[in-house]
Amino acid sequence: MTDQKTVVVTGGTRGIGHGLALELLKRANNVVICGRGQSAVDNALPELSPSATDGARVAGIACDVTKHDQVQTLWDFAKKEFGDVDIWINNAGMSNTRFSIGRLPQDEVDAVPAVNLVGTMNGAQVALKGMEEQGYGALYNFEGFGSNGMKQHGMSLYGCTKFGLTYFTKALIKETKDSPVIVGYMSPGIVITDLSLRDRGKMPPDRWEYVKKVFNIIADRVETVTPWLIEQVLANDKHGARIAWLTTRKAAGRFIKSRFKSPGNRFPELDLTDDQQAA
Repeated sequence: MTDQKTVVVTGGTRGIGHGLALELLKRANNVVICGRGQSAVDNALPELSPSATDGARVAGIACDVTKHDQVQTLWDFAKKEFGDVDIWINNAGMSNTRFSIGRLPQDEVDAVPAVNLVGTMNGAQVALKGMEEQGYGALYNFEGFGSNGMKQHGMSLYGCTKFGLTYFTKALIKETKDSPVIVGYMSPGIVITDLSLRDRGKMPPDRWEYVKKVFNIIADRVETVTPWLIEQVLANDKHGARIAWLTTRKAAGRFIKSRFKSPGNRFPELDLTDDQQAA
């Protein structure tokens, strides 16, 4: 196919990244995924391969995005497998347990900024350098809660990384305005993934009930959000584009609607224990 693209999706072994890879393959695009461990990649590839159409393929390697040399290896791997890289999506990220900063485990304080900020910076640096050399390409960074300065209990660490990431992306857009590379944002809104469920049992019951209520009003599933995101990415030719699923207007509309009609329990998995979820 003359319009077949090669797309790298970091963190493509699960969650939103896995959904993005799936939708790309359905649309006959080659995909390269990575995960922190090789076992995660090995498990994801057979799940994704059956969705490939019109000769598209999926390949993947382990990559710790906080390590620049491993991100460079990911780029080199993609080039070796498929030739030039058309699109690079910096999706890899992690959240923290919804505790106040004084109660957070130190490993999370170290890891969340490293993955969300340093990992995105490494991906951007490697992708921009490679795409400028090949003469074209598109790079997208993932926004998230906090990108617009919103604050919420227990989200200070994650939110500040996304706030910083948005600044970084704005700076990249300005720096690359005369470059052959398109730079933009992707914003999926609140999506129910394993990361969304990680705090079950760790919060006081009243706090978890509040979180579930918010999820039921404005959250969506991976399979709802990712087809739209991919359609927008594949169609976009505008430098600085912000591809946002859950706009401020849409979120406000859902909250207003919930005042008159309860959204109900849209995500029964939020009530499952970890053992039930795994069964």
